[in-house]
Order: sequence, then structure tokens, then C-alpha cells
Amino acid sequence: MAINVREKVTQIIAEQAMLDVNDISDENTLVDLGIDSLGLVECVFAIEESFDIAVPFNANDPTDSEFDITNVKSMISAVEQLVREKD
Repeated sequence: MAINVREKVTQIIAEQAMLDVNDISDENTLVDLGIDSLGLVECVFAIEESFDIAVPFNANDPTDSEFDITNVKSMISAVEQLVREKD
């Protein structure tokens, strides 16, 4: 059974933010959700582990990464692209 990328990424973000998945919207930024830089790194590690992918992410400067962390929607899209490229 294929993993639903949207559901899993939202679940990972919700766990890190200590929120219910229903409280997460596509337009939320991680800052909106109370996720700091360490939390972002935890999200990236969880995404890599969940989807068996390597996320092109620069923890020292997240804004200088190929992985778009603008908002939840952009993160989901980036993960979907990485999963497609893996297959």
C-alpha cells in the first residue's frame, strides 16, 4: 500500500508542533505552528525516514536549500517530487 504523502507529512508536522492534524492547513508556515529550527530538522529527519528519501536541506541555512519550507503545502509538494524521483 502506497504511503499518502500529504497525510504523512502533515502527521509529522503535527507531531512536531504538538497539534492535531486537523489544526494544520496548507498555508501554515512552520513558524505559525510554533516549530523552531530544531523542530524543522526533526521534521526533515522524520520525512527522510518515512519515505526513504534524502532531503536536500541545509540545516545551517534552511532558506538556502533546495527543499522548499515556505509552508506546509510547499513541503508536501517537495516531498511528493522527491518520492517520484526515487521511483
